[in-house]
Amino acid sequence: MGKIAILDGKTISEGNVDLSVFAELGELIVYDLTPAECVAERIADVEYILCNKVVLNESNLKDAKKLKFIGLFATGYNNIDVDYCAKRGIVVANAGSYSTAAVAQHTFALILNHYNSISKYEKYVADGEWQKCETFSAFTYPMHELMGKTIGIVGYGTIGKEVAKIAEAFNMKVIPYTRKSAKEEWEKLLHESDIVTVHCPLNEESAGMFNRRTFEKFKDGAYFVNTARGGVVVDEDLVWALESGKLSGAAIDVLATEPMPKDCKLYGVKGITFTPHVAWAPIETRQRLIGIVMDNIRSFNEGNPKNKVN
Repeated sequence: MGKIAILDGKTISEGNVDLSVFAELGELIVYDLTPAECVAERIADVEYILCNKVVLNESNLKDAKKLKFIGLFATGYNNIDVDYCAKRGIVVANAGSYSTAAVAQHTFALILNHYNSISKYEKYVADGEWQKCETFSAFTYPMHELMGKTIGIVGYGTIGKEVAKIAEAFNMKVIPYTRKSAKEEWEKLLHESDIVTVHCPLNEESAGMFNRRTFEKFKDGAYFVNTARGGVVVDEDLVWALESGKLSGAAIDVLATEPMPKDCKLYGVKGITFTPHVAWAPIETRQRLIGIVMDNIRSFNEGNPKNKVN
């Protein structure tokens, strides 16, 4: 039994998911959030670190002499210097595909909101406009069927494939794209898709891939959805695509800088629906996440680490 520090527990739970279960694995300390300047001090004598978005690198890890395991409450691990951890013999384990169903569900919630004008009609009724109608049905805002439309899925891992399954249930045409796809398939996706939804990781190849040159190739009136990582989009170019009318709208759950900065270029732009990085966050999903991280620690202690990324 070792000492376990959760560095940003508030990013996983605000009381509705029980983090105290980790106490059965060792002496547990839970910090709501950990500023960068406090990381080194808080991990100085721990054997296990659990975190979501805290940056861990050589600078703040070098004096954590007892550290042997970093467990992530996330699939992505770009906040961890995995090469340095490998040199130190520190195992880094992520949480795999815990949020597949949740992110796919949220993706289609955003798509359906757009094509059925849900938020507009909700406001219409809340403002008392339906009470003033002469007819029973107030189709004031445009609505469109998903059946027969083409959805381009950028990133065809577990989440992308789950999105495709839902799309097929709506009788949509699916164009998948991965790093291994031919350039012709990328061009086909951009030119033919009514909806483009992003589910790829953020890396050197994907950073800024949705820029003006890319948006110019989109089908006129296409809808853009990003529930992956904010860094795949050049914000000012997305503004251009919306304000020029190239896109009919966009749904954004992630930004390159989070929480949203006050000078965010996308804030207030007509046609964007925002959610605050919550696609992954249904309560059942976070409970599943806790179980995966628990299992990662147990497996490590048994000498058979799971979901090791370094």
